[in-house]
Amino acid sequence: MTTVSILTRRLKEGRTYDDFRRAWFHTTGFGVQGKEPGGSSARLLTFINIFDPREVIVLGFATATLEQMKNALDIDVKIRGENPLDDVIEPSVGRSFALQIAEDDFSEAGDIPYTPATIGGRKTDMAEFERDLGAVAGLYSAAAKKRDALNAGKRT
Repeated sequence: MTTVSILTRRLKEGRTYDDFRRAWFHTTGFGVQGKEPGGSSARLLTFINIFDPREVIVLGFATATLEQMKNALDIDVKIRGENPLDDVIEPSVGRSFALQIAEDDFSEAGDIPYTPATIGGRKTDMAEFERDLGAVAGLYSAAAKKRDALNAGKRT
């Protein structure tokens, strides 16, 4: 299964993208590459808002099993706890997490006939998707609680 994490952060006044990158950069990998027949991965793409250059948007794409996702989230919570971004970003962070339900290629010219939702040529099983959605939501919620507990401990 593939998830996307969309994290939106705003640099503090006087801070640069390089400041952010040095604090944010993951020096420990998530350990998911190649462990699944289709090829697992954890890729992060970073963008700067064209209308607000202080806004940094990170899209994290993970293709992994539930167990691999849990392990990767544990690593992420640990890394963020050891390398907080508080010195370089404002306190408010936008967070959205989603599970892929379909992939579509609209790059052809001309008419494109409707097709049901598919991923990798395989029709999306909606019952399986609903189960996976609940399981992934549970993993992300548990990781958020761990992260929040770590952050609360640092503030006291």
